[in-house]
Order: sequence, then C-alpha cells, then structure tokens
Amino acid sequence: MTSSLTRLTRRSLLAATFTATVFAASACGGSSSASSEAGEGGLTEVTVALSWTPNTDYTGVFAADELGYYKDQGIKLKVIPYSSTAPETLVAHGQADFGFSYQAGVTYARAAGQDVVAVYAPNRKGTYAISVSADRDDIQSPKDLDGKTYAGFGSPDEGPLLKYVIQHDGGKGDFKSIALDTSAYQAVYSKKADFTIPVVTWEGVEAERSGKPLKNFAPTDYGFPDQYSVLLASGQKYLDANPEVAKKFLAATAKGYSYAADEPDKAADLLVQANKAQLSDAELVRASQNLLASEGYLNTEAGHVGVQDEEFWKNYGSFLYENGLLTDSDGKALTAEPDWTTYYSNDYLASGN
Repeated sequence: MTSSLTRLTRRSLLAATFTATVFAASACGGSSSASSEAGEGGLTEVTVALSWTPNTDYTGVFAADELGYYKDQGIKLKVIPYSSTAPETLVAHGQADFGFSYQAGVTYARAAGQDVVAVYAPNRKGTYAISVSADRDDIQSPKDLDGKTYAGFGSPDEGPLLKYVIQHDGGKGDFKSIALDTSAYQAVYSKKADFTIPVVTWEGVEAERSGKPLKNFAPTDYGFPDQYSVLLASGQKYLDANPEVAKKFLAATAKGYSYAADEPDKAADLLVQANKAQLSDAELVRASQNLLASEGYLNTEAGHVGVQDEEFWKNYGSFLYENGLLTDSDGKALTAEPDWTTYYSNDYLASGN
C-alpha cells in the first residue's frame, strides 16, 4: 500500500538530487532504449519508468498493456520499477524511453539542463490538496492554518504554495514545518501535525477507508494556479529519433486511459492483476479509480485526450520561477523566465483523439 510519505517524498528527492543523478546516469553508459529495434515477435520494445510503486496514476498504461493496445500498435511494453534514480534522469540519459513525472518535476529537470519534455497529461486537473483531519472544527479554511504545524516532504515549492493560499484566504501565511515521517492522514490524526498535502485520489481515499477522513482545501479555490500532478515525459533526442514509435505508444496509452475513464472497475482490476505483489487492497484501487473517473480528473475529453494546456504551464511555471525555485545545471537561480512552450509538446498525440 502506497502512502503519502512514499508518493510525495519523491518530490523532495527529485528536487535535491538532479546533479548527483546526472552523473550516475551518465556513468551507466549509452542508451538502453530498444525502440529502434524489432524485438520479440517483431514488436518494438518501449520502456516506461514509474515514479513510484504501482498506483492509479498508471492505470491507463497497465490497462493498455493488459488489453493488447500496445501490441496492436506493434509495441512491447517494458515497465521499469521506481529506483533511486529519478525517471526524469533516466529519460534524459536514454535509460528509459518514457517516464512518469509531474509538472514541477519536469520543470526542475529541464531548467537544470536535462533533456526532458512532457508529452502526455493523464489528468486534466491536479490531485493535491491542503488537508486536515475531518474532525478539526477549529480549521474551517486555509487562514485558520496560521500558527499551525505543517507535515511536509521537503520539496521547495511547498512553502510558497502554502503561504500563497493562506494569504489569499486572509491569513498571514505563518506556520511551522516538520518533516513527515508517516503517512499524511496518520500525521494529522496522531496530532504530530495540523495539516499536510496528500494526493486526494489515493491518500484521501485511503484515509476515508481507514476511518480517518480528511477535510480538503483545493489550492485552486484560493487563486493558486492548477498544475499537472501526473505527466508522461520523454527526451527530445529520443522523440526526434523515434517519432512514429512515440506516436503509436501514446495512441495506445490514450486508449488505455480512456478505457480507465469508461470502465473504472475493470481497469482497476487490470492494474491489480498486473501488480499483485504491490497492490493487495483491490478495493482501494477500485475506489481510487472510480474517484478519478467520476470527478473529472482524467484527461479523456473527445478531441483533447492527453493534451497539455499552455496556461497550465505558463501560470504554474511562472509561480516556480517568481519564487526563485528554478536553478540551472550549476545550481544557480534562473535569471530569465523560461519559454514554457519548450517544456511540453502535444505533437505526438493523435489529432482528433
């Protein structure tokens, strides 16, 4: 079972270890990509690196594989389990063809000079929230978090986000922070902290099922720019060398996520079937997938499947830049705001999908 600690601590690890992982990946040698070669049964192998243990962020990919969508496109999928090297770094150095990330992750990596570009958005809105235990009657909105204790993950964007939301609700934005050493909902229910930032479509569901429901405040309700909390990324070098394979891979992936939106229970079961050792609570997976499907999270609208929005990139990217959170390959703060259109691409998605 995946917790807030494991899911979101990767954000802080990612932000802190780009330089080290660049050297580590470089030491691994040349690309392990097999896309240019026909593999078993004449299929082209495409590798995808996960950003953590299997969960409903990845349902579309596993469903597409289990249902034969990749095979129909001439592709053999190879999933690379999460390790100490971030997917963004694996992608940038040719150790994976595609990798799961999120908007800040792609932004941190690309700003630092890594060859990473987002190519598919599984979700059309973010899945993070600012949350407290549901029984906290003294906390009715973010301004009530002034003076309270936040259980965090160490990612540099957390503090500025929280300060922004609290201030836009009429508060001062002053709070204490501690490092999270347990799951999000356990932290707030054990009184180790007053609030945290869980993934509502997974930890929120997990908390509800554990009898410890959360009260959630969506940052976007207080003027904070929405963000892509899940993205599929690749490297431009790989995309330039394998444009047709990339398009076929993303076409099958889009079909998988559309299936997950239309048949959430069946798709959840396919995810569990493919990951029995890691996903022992099938009901949690079904509940999470149904929430994603029923609450409009999945980016499967006809004609817009997987498409990334320029405003998402501009608005959230500007927030990261204006708060001095973006650094170059030497660790120095960027002195000019990036051209956000270079950080993502919709060019490899099927038109009219």
